Amino acid sequence: MVEIERKFLVTSNAFIKEAVKHNRIVQGYLSSLPERTVRIRIKGDHGYVTIKGKSTSSGMTRMEWEKEIPIEEAEQLLTLCEKGIIDKTRYEVIVGIHVFEVDVFAGENQGLVLAEIELSQEDETFERPDWLGEEVTTDARYYNSYLSKNPFTSWKN
Repeated sequence: MVEIERKFLVTSNAFIKEAVKHNRIVQGYLSSLPERTVRIRIKGDHGYVTIKGKSTSSGMTRMEWEKEIPIEEAEQLLTLCEKGIIDKTRYEVIVGIHVFEVDVFAGENQGLVLAEIELSQEDETFERPDWLGEEVTTDARYYNSYLSKNPFTSWKN
């Protein structure tokens, strides 16, 4: 139930040709408090509810609990979410022994492309693909819960 994740900006579209699969994701937040976010997500034809705790000081580690729910329930719960729905396409790219999840945002977050990698420990080493840019793990502006209320297009410049 612990997630260790690092987040990076992406510098080119080269990851697309390396992707092994992709899915559209639509998600909203029942609670976007940093201490406990409660997310409703539709990924492809599956629904999920996810609860995340507050990140550690490194910004990499936090408690996460996720459960798959019927897509009909996820659709209903999305109508109860706070203002600001996230719409993105997630590409999964295998690099060495790790999988990068690269999110290409749409709508008010158009132009933002982020890559995330889950690790088994904070100091784990991993292969860095050429398209991986600046690390933004500790920058709260790149949290989806923040982007749902403060879209990328409103602050990118």
